[in-house]
Amino acid sequence: MKKSFFLILALTFFTTQSFKHDFAKRKKWIIVWQPSHQTDTGKDFSEAETCNAIVEAAMETKPKLKEYKVWSLGKTNLHHANVGSNTVIEHTTAIIDGKISGYAYELEQSNRRKPLVFIAVHNNGGTNRNAVWGYIHHGDKYETENRELAARLIKAIASVTTLENRGVLLDSTTGRNDYRCKITGKRGFYSIDENINIAPYRVLLEIGDNAVSRELLISPEGRKKMGEALKKELAAWLEERKN
Repeated sequence: MKKSFFLILALTFFTTQSFKHDFAKRKKWIIVWQPSHQTDTGKDFSEAETCNAIVEAAMETKPKLKEYKVWSLGKTNLHHANVGSNTVIEHTTAIIDGKISGYAYELEQSNRRKPLVFIAVHNNGGTNRNAVWGYIHHGDKYETENRELAARLIKAIASVTTLENRGVLLDSTTGRNDYRCKITGKRGFYSIDENINIAPYRVLLEIGDNAVSRELLISPEGRKKMGEALKKELAAWLEERKN
């Protein structure tokens, strides 16, 4: 009888401790969203406004997580806070007149949060495709997991819009500009470079073409729908990671 009692007590203790440990891990799940701060892409079109609206809709959608937004728009103590490319040294790592860039500021803010997941949201341009793309960093040790997450997020967006799912690509495949990963030496996106961003899971989404997809991108309903789809799929992905 005593043995049974102590066995039950021990099982209860370990089960409780396991639950507490799992809960503690979940409490540390921090998500950072980085909407584009670019205001110079497309005629009469603000990528910053569009992407911020999508991110705000995502953050407002249940379930509520520990979520933060990093955004440099309008900050006068930075250079290239409202414009610039994620693939140009001058717009990212360069210090100009003693100021860091908008992108550098956003990544500093993100790293302070120590996020598990980092999601950058942009619009594409010049592709002439009504589509959505996912990008992950070339050579990343979490490449498989990041590819899965990006694939699920763009699939979710495509499922609630007319956007074509163009799949997940490595950031090196764009061949854009002069920013390069210091490990691989390949061109890449500053925001999802593991040498810059400490989050293990990092994806960059290019949602729609700023000309072909304009109607969807400037629509409050469309932005809300895409944000909600993003959040629900992200939450599902996180839920599966408990097991």
